[in-house]
Amino acid sequence: MTFSVLKARHREIRTSKDYPEALSLRVHRALSWLKPAEIEDDCDIKFILYWIAFNAAYAKTVPEHDASSEKDQMKSFFDRLVKLDASKVIYKSIWSEFSGSVRILLENKYVFAPFWRYQQEVVSKSEWEMWFAASRKLTQKSFMKQDTVSVLSSLFPRIYTLRNQIIHGGATWQSGVNRDQVRDCMRILETLVPVFISLMMEDIHGDWDMPAYPVVSA
Repeated sequence: MTFSVLKARHREIRTSKDYPEALSLRVHRALSWLKPAEIEDDCDIKFILYWIAFNAAYAKTVPEHDASSEKDQMKSFFDRLVKLDASKVIYKSIWSEFSGSVRILLENKYVFAPFWRYQQEVVSKSEWEMWFAASRKLTQKSFMKQDTVSVLSSLFPRIYTLRNQIIHGGATWQSGVNRDQVRDCMRILETLVPVFISLMMEDIHGDWDMPAYPVVSA
């Protein structure tokens, strides 16, 4: 599913008088970042561009420091998309194409946010290890049940942690230290983000909130 195909479809359906403005703006912005992501060769930059495309499609305004609200909203977003996905493209991607990569990422402490809070001496060693063990247990249950929503809800916070590392200067460009996780996260986003956008685009009767930064006339 490419930018050109998605863009053509968006042009076709957005002219309808019933097409929601908020949805059209989300899709338009997401596609604008998808285009350079497809063209770019550098893995780090592709990863960043695909994340921005995802964020443009998904993001809502949440109260500052309200991590639980953000987590709930993300799970709700994935639940909605999986229900819209009649062809089960997301399911097939998670359980066939990327099953191994997803398992590795969910077992990787370097993309687990509490591990870094421990490094910053915000939480104790026992705390982050307890949370990591609980996360691994939840992941194992999700895999046993092939619960796509739960796996996505665990996976994307890991991708977000890697995003924070890179965006906030906590990683070296093209670093060999984090190369595997950058590559795997980029490939997952490269496959799933266009699917997310496509599913959203067709959900014209859904309740899509206006983005946090709407277009404001001067």
